[in-house]
Order: sequence, then C-alpha cells, then structure tokens
Amino acid sequence: MEYLFSVVLLVHIAAAVGVIGLVLVQHGKGADMGAAFGSGASGSLFGATGSANFLSRATAVLATVFFVTSLSLAYLASSKPKTGGSVMQDAVNLPPVPAPPSGSTDKGANSSNPDSKAKEIPK
Repeated sequence: MEYLFSVVLLVHIAAAVGVIGLVLVQHGKGADMGAAFGSGASGSLFGATGSANFLSRATAVLATVFFVTSLSLAYLASSKPKTGGSVMQDAVNLPPVPAPPSGSTDKGANSSNPDSKAKEIPK
C-alpha cells in the first residue's frame, strides 16, 4: 500500500509540473492577431493551428491525470489504518497540584477567598 501511494504521488507531481509547463508554453487568445501581421508565429512546428490543438489537448489530458491522482491520493490517505485512538492518549500524566491548606495564616494573599482581593482595591 505504501508503494502504491509513492507511485501515485510521483505521477501526481509529474502531472502538475507538466500542466504548469504546457500552460506557460501556450499562446494567449490575442497571439493569433500578431501572426496575421507577419510576426512569424504561424511558422511553428505544428503549423498555425496545430500547436494550439496539440497543446490544449495535452493540457487537458494532463489535467485529467492530475485530477484522478488527486482523488487517488485522497482515497489512499484516508484508507490508512489509524495508529492511535486519540491525540491525548500518549500525553504525559502530571501529578495533581495539591490544594493550599484551608487554615492559612496569610490572609492578605488567600486566593481562595475572592472578597480578600476586593477589600484591597481603593474606591
């Protein structure tokens, strides 16, 4: 299962790089106007319209491969067996903090009595 995940991830990355490269190589919609005035774009390897068809179809195929591998990676990642029940399951258990004694002699700093702090605030 781990081998399949690695292979699909490798194909996914290759498809992503291929889509990026093909999109950057393609001409925009306004590039054909320059060919009409003699810019030389019509003398490409595939002809005036052949390159547009080939590049757009190759981009569509690679985009489909990218989409399928995305779904495959999501399925493979979700079907992995769970290793633990909870995030807090392996947490370190700290000993409980002891409560202060109830008969404390320090009455000004007694945090358990909320009225002791209110008496110190000037009005």
